[in-house]
Amino acid sequence: MKKITLLLFVFINFLAFSQNPEQKLIDLGIELPNIQKPLASYVDAVRVGNIIYLSGKGPKKSDGTFITGKVGTEITVEEAIKAAELTAINQLAALKNEIGSLNKVKRIVKVFGMVNCTSDFTQHPFVINGFSNLMVEIFGEKGKHARSAVGMNSLPFNISVEIEMIVQVED
Repeated sequence: MKKITLLLFVFINFLAFSQNPEQKLIDLGIELPNIQKPLASYVDAVRVGNIIYLSGKGPKKSDGTFITGKVGTEITVEEAIKAAELTAINQLAALKNEIGSLNKVKRIVKVFGMVNCTSDFTQHPFVINGFSNLMVEIFGEKGKHARSAVGMNSLPFNISVEIEMIVQVED
């Protein structure tokens, strides 16, 4: 009985870590956008060994405009969650552009989420969950990450969220 339990445990963990992110995007109907040149003097990603540091991205829509507005006055928490989900898709596009295939991701290590909000807004974690939940849905256990979710007085171009990400990839 102990052998069966151990084998079942190993099999379940194998399945959790062997998720195919490229196929998961197709299954979810998510199409990654084309990467455009950064708006200022920086690059989208820097690779140091098997760690990829991704610059902050915002909720850029397919028409080139952003989801904008201060959470708590101009947009709702629900709209901000959708903005964080869109930001996740944009980050995945930048990551794929850097490494070629999302199947090379070993682990989403750290996420730093910034919410453009009023000074009395306190629901930052719920907003950034839009990003985090999508990472877990796409990458399974490998998508679980350390995270910060903070409020900002303003963000570039009045975007509602900006999110940075650090990712470990296969060599």
